[in-house]
Parts: sequence; structure tokens; C-alpha cells
Amino acid sequence: MEYVIIGLLVIVIILLIILVLKIKRVNESDITLTMSKIETDLVKEIGDFKLDFSRVLTNDFKDLNKEIEERLKEINDRVNERLDVNFEKTNKTFNNVLERLARIDEAQKKIDSLSNDIVSLQTVLTDKKSRGIFGEVNLSHILASIFGENNDKIYHLQYTLSTGVIADAIVHAPSPLGNICIDSKFPLENYRYMLEKGIGEDERKRRERLFEADVKKHIDAISSKYIIFGETSEQAIMFLPAEAIFAEINAYHSSLINYAYQKRVYIASPTTLMSLLTVIEAILMGMERDKYAGVIHSELNKLGEEFLRYKDRWDKLSTHIETVSKDVRDIHITTDKITKRFDSISNVNIQNKIEGGEE
Repeated sequence: MEYVIIGLLVIVIILLIILVLKIKRVNESDITLTMSKIETDLVKEIGDFKLDFSRVLTNDFKDLNKEIEERLKEINDRVNERLDVNFEKTNKTFNNVLERLARIDEAQKKIDSLSNDIVSLQTVLTDKKSRGIFGEVNLSHILASIFGENNDKIYHLQYTLSTGVIADAIVHAPSPLGNICIDSKFPLENYRYMLEKGIGEDERKRRERLFEADVKKHIDAISSKYIIFGETSEQAIMFLPAEAIFAEINAYHSSLINYAYQKRVYIASPTTLMSLLTVIEAILMGMERDKYAGVIHSELNKLGEEFLRYKDRWDKLSTHIETVSKDVRDIHITTDKITKRFDSISNVNIQNKIEGGEE
């Protein structure tokens, strides 16, 4: 706008200069006419300038409005696009929150159910006989999961030894391990008594000694009952059906581990027992594979002997075949000679020979 005003002023100044020059050149009689003409021209030029200026401004405003509309449309599209993306993300997040809330609600229900089961389990495990049954059932499931149900070739449940003592289970492991007896023990009372809260340090140590004495008593019983020279392995396994008790012994009662080692008793939890039995299973499978490998090797040796006999007989038959083939070739040669003789005889002209003799 400032440039337009400056241009207008320049034009006005130029017109004034022209006017002054014209005034100097004309005489006084023509001043009125000249002024009128100049005024007319000036008005016309100003009108043309206004028209051009208005047209330029109109075009500029149209272009500016068009550009503004395009920019506004572009901004609106970007805003809508971002709103759609944010809405989609928000909706997805909301759905994830709802899904997780549903899972949390389901987990809460399972926790409530599990809490009831734990209470029921604690009620059952308060009885010593029930704890024994629980350990035996757990042991049975582990053996079945490793070796299969009722696999009498590898293990037996409630196995009676020659001394009349019944082991919870016995595993017929390969030599040099032999028959390994497994007995389930669950020293829960003194364990819970030892971990009771709100007791002093001296009382806790006293209860720890009670717990260790209880475990040692079980180790002594297993060592004396389930290790029989010539019948069982030199080691036996004390199965603890609770991982927590096993972890307590290994973490804080290393003396019990050493004592069990001296008594040739291996303390196992469900996890470690499964590992041990898996190793035994791998050994048994390897032995079975070696046995079949021996059978295959023996059969291959027998097959090799049969093949040697077959080769000898084939060589003899080949010799006979070659002899027969030579005789056949000789007979074929003789046959060709005889055939030629017959052909020669057939082609003789007897009549011609007779006439030739008379002359």
C-alpha cells in the first residue's frame, strides 16, 4: 500500500511539473484552456490509475483469499488426520485397558479360588497321614510323567523289599546305580514352627534345631531301611514334595546336606527329582539304543556271510554259464559249416555234369 501511495505522489509531482512547464510556454490567454485540459487529463489519468489500482488490489485480494483458503483447508485436513490418528490410538488404548481390566478381574477370581484351595490344602496337610498321602501321590505323578503309567520295567510303587519294608517307589536304574529306593517325607510341622513370626532369636535357633533334628531322623530312617547291600543301590532318595522346604535346607541348613551325603541319602524336591529321573530315562534310552545297535550289527554280519556264500555260488554259476556259452558258440560254428555243406550240395547241377562226362 505504501508503494502505491508513493507512486501516486510521483505521478502527481510529474503532472505538476508538466503543468508548470506548459504554463511557462503558453501565454496568458491560453492559461484557462490549458488548465482545463490539464485538469481533464489529470482526472482521466487519476481515474485510470484508480481503476488499475482497484483491479490490482482485487486480484491480489482474490489470490490472497485463495491462498488463505488452501492453507486453511490443508490445516483442517492435517487437524482431522491427527484427530483420527489420536482417536484411533485412544480407542486402542481404551480397549487394551478394558482387556487388561477383564484379565485382572479374571485373575482376581482365580486368586480367590486359589486362596480357597490353599486354605483347604492347609487343612488337609495339618494331618500327618494326609501329608504322607500327598507326598506319595505327588511322587506317583512325577514317575508317571517321566516313564509313563504303570511302567513296571523301570519303576514300581509301594515296592516290598526282602526285609519286608515297603518303599514308596523303586526305580530300576542301569548299572552301576541299580535299584534306587525313593521315600517321601514331609517335615512340615517343625518347618512352620521354625518360621513362625514374632519370636526371639534364641527361640528361633531352638526351633531350627528341632527342624534339623526332624530332618535328620528321616535321613537316618531312609538310610537304614532302603539301602540294602546286593539288593538296592548304595544310595537312596528322600523326596520332599515342597519346594520351599527343599530351598530352606539348601539355603540355610548346609549341615543337613552334608549329613545326608554321609548317610548316602540324596534329598530331592519335585523339580530336582524330575531332573534326576530324566537323566536316568536318557541313560535307559541310550542303553536300549545300544542294544538295538548290537542286534543290527549282528544281523549285518550274518547278512555279510550270506552275501559271501551268494557270491561264491554266483561265481560257480558264472563259470558254468561261460562253459555252456562256449559250447553254444562251438555248436553254432559247426551248424554254420553243416549248413554251408548242404547249400553246396543243393546247388550242384547233376545233369550238366553227366553230359560233360559223355563228351
